[in-house]
Amino acid sequence: MKNFCNTERLSELEEGTKARIVGIRGGPPTYRQRLLDLGLTPGTVVKVNREAPLGDPIELELKGYFLALRRKDAWHILVEPLPNNPE
Repeated sequence: MKNFCNTERLSELEEGTKARIVGIRGGPPTYRQRLLDLGLTPGTVVKVNREAPLGDPIELELKGYFLALRRKDAWHILVEPLPNNPE
């Protein structure tokens, strides 16, 4: 079992922060599979580019493309923030 003590929820990261996906927790198996199909796989580095004016959704950059994700969906994704975030 992996140690998740240094993890945060993707929905809690600030704009400009880069993080590595550690895992996906919660939801039915089809929901988890949909997030994996979108490229949100463990080990993937994501960057929170910006958020909508009212805070939802957030725009992520990963694997060379941009993805808008609702905060309630991003809440299920555990990430490990990467050091030396310049922003």
